[in-house]
Amino acid sequence: MVENMNKVVQRLLVFFIGLPLVICLVWFNQFHHIALHVLAFLASLLAASELYHLFYHKFSLQPRPLVIIATIVPVFVGAMCAFFELPVSFIDYAFIFIILLCMAFEVLTAQSFENSASHMISSVFIILYAGFLPSFVSRMTVHAHSREFIAFFFLMVCMCDSVAWFFGVLLGKNNKGIIKASPNKSVAGFIGGFAGTLLTGAIAHFVFPEVFTGSLTKILILSFFIAFVAIIGDLVESVIKRSVEIKDSGSIIPGRGGVLDSIDSIVFVAPVYYFGINFLF
Repeated sequence: MVENMNKVVQRLLVFFIGLPLVICLVWFNQFHHIALHVLAFLASLLAASELYHLFYHKFSLQPRPLVIIATIVPVFVGAMCAFFELPVSFIDYAFIFIILLCMAFEVLTAQSFENSASHMISSVFIILYAGFLPSFVSRMTVHAHSREFIAFFFLMVCMCDSVAWFFGVLLGKNNKGIIKASPNKSVAGFIGGFAGTLLTGAIAHFVFPEVFTGSLTKILILSFFIAFVAIIGDLVESVIKRSVEIKDSGSIIPGRGGVLDSIDSIVFVAPVYYFGINFLF
């Protein structure tokens, strides 16, 4: 009971202190969101390290320094694109280059090939998950309304996660177990996640009508997809941890576990949100 209360308190502290801190970093836009770029870089670095550690329990991997350095390249290039006003397509070029580089490394260094497929597939996944997907946060910094778009991006994802957790704790006792990947997730929690995200989207529309332009329907449609993808992102990480038989990716964040446990929804939502705001607004 005491342990559960500690986790609840830690989670609430992260929400009421961590989220406002991130929003402040975004809102006080200095030097092309330099603080956000540094945060994204560190998150990518730590996530890559945690994901490598998870995979190490089950798969044969390429050398750790190669995979970690390759993973942080897209986020680093994203920061350079913002600072020097370069096309964000450079991130895609960098991603393709480092994937080809990892494959070339395998071809040129492998002495036997029974684990080569595992080496290349695991490297590509780690770079995609912990490097390329987070780079979409970097891409948002070049928008004219970057502060508003990025702030509500984090608010939508965090509200989905937090309201889902709250509804699950409050109302989900008898409707759990519908998803085998995460048996503790409940129907009430899923409903809460959608409700929290839709509410945040509606607030964005009314508070910043000059940014989230057009009808309320547009932002609600985007919010619905954001909630769905955020939930899937959380479940994907659950599948990864279950497949390697590890409960948490780390212990760096109180009440949540590792960095991967905290950004699983963010990295999945980032490209969907990015394409959504480009298309709708």
